[in-house]
Amino acid sequence: MAPAVTTESVRIEVGRVSVDGDMHLPPRPAGLVIFAHGSGSSRFSRRNRAVASALEQAGFGTLLLDLLTQAEDAVDEHTAEYRFDIPLLGQRVIGAVDWADSRSDLRPLPLALFGASTGAAAALVAAAVRPKRTKAVISRGGRPDLAGHALSQVEAPTLLIVGGNDPQVIDMNRNALRRMRAPVALEIVPGATHLFEEPGTLEQVARLAADWCRRHLDAGAPGG
Repeated sequence: MAPAVTTESVRIEVGRVSVDGDMHLPPRPAGLVIFAHGSGSSRFSRRNRAVASALEQAGFGTLLLDLLTQAEDAVDEHTAEYRFDIPLLGQRVIGAVDWADSRSDLRPLPLALFGASTGAAAALVAAAVRPKRTKAVISRGGRPDLAGHALSQVEAPTLLIVGGNDPQVIDMNRNALRRMRAPVALEIVPGATHLFEEPGTLEQVARLAADWCRRHLDAGAPGG
């Protein structure tokens, strides 16, 4: 029988705004994975929730985070003003990392950051700013190139997952990989396009993510 997972709706203050998140914790979680969604999406992303569910069954807690407020999201829907504002999105992920550190029940847990599309760049920016706290980074169909100079400052082992039928993003990820100093791996999922909508491809993402978390999240490691 799969372990029972508790769910908590959270609100995280970042600067002058608050963003919403949904946290799911299995019994005695081996770590916490913070999800940063891609452009034009939200914490309700079907694909991120599917991967999060697999991670929860593997024993990891998850926090699916809205990177924009409701007002910002309404503007972005019409103007795309915020979805490529990587410094802003990165600050929101940093805020989630700091929020986890503020809670006594989460502080002992090692953290991984999971980003999709532009959310991957935001996750990498946060990993660069919080190197002691971030133990792993995972990118799904991500735009790590948008993280800019932060790429060379990331210390956490980073997994870049790209669809085999997404050649432009493969090239972007290969270029980003060459700029990184952290341990980094590129996994190409055969037959997958950018959104991993093909049968079985999202399941492969989930397996790769769970394996990466098992490998790099050490529950005995002190937070910092």
